[in-house]
Amino acid sequence: MKNRLKILRAERNWSQADLADRLAVSRQTINAIETEKYDPSLPLAFKIADLFALRIEDIFMAI
Repeated sequence: MKNRLKILRAERNWSQADLADRLAVSRQTINAIETEKYDPSLPLAFKIADLFALRIEDIFMAI
């Protein structure tokens, strides 16, 4: 699944660790999502969408 997480994070000048702290996950989880090696769970996807004030569909796109 493609995603815009790295772009959204960079627009806010957040490190992967900053974003991980805000979402209560590990930095490795953020890295895996950004490199498309891991698709987040639905609850995590909702947390990400809430944090960026976007719809899930605006962050994650099916290939």
